[in-house]
Amino acid sequence: MSEVKKNENTTAPKVDTRKTEINKFTLLFNRLGIWIIVALLIVVGLIVSGGQFFGKSNIQSILEAVALVGMVCAGLFYVTYSGNMTDMSVPITMAFGGVMAVQCINFGFVGAIVVGLLAGALIGVINGFMIGKMRANAIIWTLAVNLLISGVIRVVWQGKMLYAEDIAREDMQGQANLFYAISRTYIGGIISLMAIVMLVMFLISWIIHTKTGFGQKLKIIGTNYEVAKFSGINCTKQLMTAYIINGLCSATAGIFYAALRKCASYENGTGYDFDALTAILLGGVSLNGGKGSIAGTIGGVLAYGMLNNILSWVGLGTYSKYLVQGIVFLFIVWLNTYSNRKLGRA
Repeated sequence: MSEVKKNENTTAPKVDTRKTEINKFTLLFNRLGIWIIVALLIVVGLIVSGGQFFGKSNIQSILEAVALVGMVCAGLFYVTYSGNMTDMSVPITMAFGGVMAVQCINFGFVGAIVVGLLAGALIGVINGFMIGKMRANAIIWTLAVNLLISGVIRVVWQGKMLYAEDIAREDMQGQANLFYAISRTYIGGIISLMAIVMLVMFLISWIIHTKTGFGQKLKIIGTNYEVAKFSGINCTKQLMTAYIINGLCSATAGIFYAALRKCASYENGTGYDFDALTAILLGGVSLNGGKGSIAGTIGGVLAYGMLNNILSWVGLGTYSKYLVQGIVFLFIVWLNTYSNRKLGRA
């Protein structure tokens, strides 16, 4: 009798005691995290600014501060979304776009802008081909491109800063002044042209991401490259498109940056790769690819701008800001990875 009971106990099915319930906070943060952060930053901003956070001058300051980062994010989003983490050649793409625009100012304002954009697109084609077709490591390759083109610019222009008024012929001085004006123009005296361009770029990026087959295919590539490849998606074409868009957006930011500084140089754009990636990750885009949205990226850009603005109100210096930004970046990466693992997406 005891032997029968023993056999019954050993053959009884085991109960799965593993936890399957998803933490509500994890799910909430994964869906609405950036806007929760934006709301918290607004509250903190109102406190530290003594109620002046929503003043006209402060709002203008925030928008101007995030305009260039936002332009870069509108394109870098696709690189991260495709599962290639980031583009280390963003700074030199910005610099090269600005240098070529200033150097070609004698072609007229429009001609100079077109040449600057084509310079960014060219870098995008090179990166897209090597990473999409040749499957080069995205980080290593783009870092190498950054160093190579930086060296080319220094050799060709001998490390000098380029000024549009010095390059422009006498009859083109007006075009040089027009070039500088694009970063100092306000529409209706309220919002800067840079901020408007950033918003238009985000709108176009949102349409591309949500309303075209490209956005859907890139999601599959970012989620699982091999699955995308064997399902018939032309991964090379999609990744090249992503990098070309990124190159165009970075070059646009570089042109505005050169106009803002009133000079073009190989060092223009330094640090924007880190700033843009911080904003993108803050907006909920996964480093693993296939997850994120343009709306979330916009929220990330706003949160990044508000954080810097709050740090200025507090009175922190440049180096202290870098420290805080570094801590925030590490926290974001950890939280991003943690929430994805909890939801079974990483």
